[in-house]
Amino acid sequence: MSLACYALAPQHSLGRLIREPEDELRNPHQRDRDRILHSTAFRRLMYKTQVFVNFEGDHFRTRLTHSLEVAQITRTVCRALGLNEDLGEAIALAHDLGHPPFGHAGEEALAEVLKPYGGFDHNLQTFRILTALECRYAAFDGLNLTAETLEGVVKHNGPLDEPWPEPIAAHPLASRMNLGQQAHLEAQVAAVCDDIAYSGHDVDDGIRAGFIAPAELRELALAGPLVREVERRFGALPRERFAHELVRRLIDVLVRDLLAESRRRLARVAPRSPEEARAAGGPLVAFSEDVGERLGELRSFLRERVYCHYKVARMTRKAQRVVRELFQALMESPECLPESWRRRAGGGGVRALAQAVGDYIAGMTDRYALNEHESLFKLTRYPS
Repeated sequence: MSLACYALAPQHSLGRLIREPEDELRNPHQRDRDRILHSTAFRRLMYKTQVFVNFEGDHFRTRLTHSLEVAQITRTVCRALGLNEDLGEAIALAHDLGHPPFGHAGEEALAEVLKPYGGFDHNLQTFRILTALECRYAAFDGLNLTAETLEGVVKHNGPLDEPWPEPIAAHPLASRMNLGQQAHLEAQVAAVCDDIAYSGHDVDDGIRAGFIAPAELRELALAGPLVREVERRFGALPRERFAHELVRRLIDVLVRDLLAESRRRLARVAPRSPEEARAAGGPLVAFSEDVGERLGELRSFLRERVYCHYKVARMTRKAQRVVRELFQALMESPECLPESWRRRAGGGGVRALAQAVGDYIAGMTDRYALNEHESLFKLTRYPS
């Protein structure tokens, strides 16, 4: 498929930090995607919380399944807009690699304990994983991805405000990532498709968990007409079938609105290059105002009925306690760190130790964090 003039074509990639021979079978952004898929950090997403902790049910989303769903929607939207599907997919697959165990609860706890040492942000952690922490290749640390993929990751929430975080600002490819400008269109697509994916699957998981009843959804401007359509067509359905029929329609409505509004904006601005698309003065990939407001109402509903449900709140409290106690124990007794992490801390003082402990905890899966907590605190548990 030929790309639109405003797409980032792989043959015009600004390159990698470490130059490598071209691949005969794959373009640079396909190689980026494949390196992310094969990374250790990506595999760990299988056992990292999205909303429900992994052991609460085999059918709830994890960070891994969420990332795959974002990638699927991103490919669809990029294809429809004439954008670089491979680049969009690579960004979508990488966007959550920096999440610590236990989802947002774990991130809040880690940010709290690391506040005296520079704090914690999962987007910045993703960048550090991709550029330094993932150690697979003999010739370099990180994955040596292209500037376009790295830019899409660091701008997942939009252009960066100065001062830029030191790991990003100090990276040799920083000047190629246009840090103060809008993200390229493929990155904009991946960011909005993240919203589509989690809005859909959190409704699905909320229904499956019994936190949401169809009657409640009928009152929402975005979901209500879809609920009534499913009920008119199929009548009473088992919970799982109802959830699937609703969510597939919800995602379709959001994707179609996103395409219609993005095409309208692209036609108005008429960018002739990726650079002109960046300079448009605002995002060109977006929902219409009406659907954006309806989606905002749905998110508020999910926050009240799912994210703040008392069962989720109880697990959040326990998860944050695990993260805080792991950090405190390892800071007080760094000799309890695995040898490779003790070496990373080196002799750099308390700040270097805090960084190493934070990275160690951030890389844990839910179950590994729980096992480490038991190993450190449970007297009858033999150390792992």
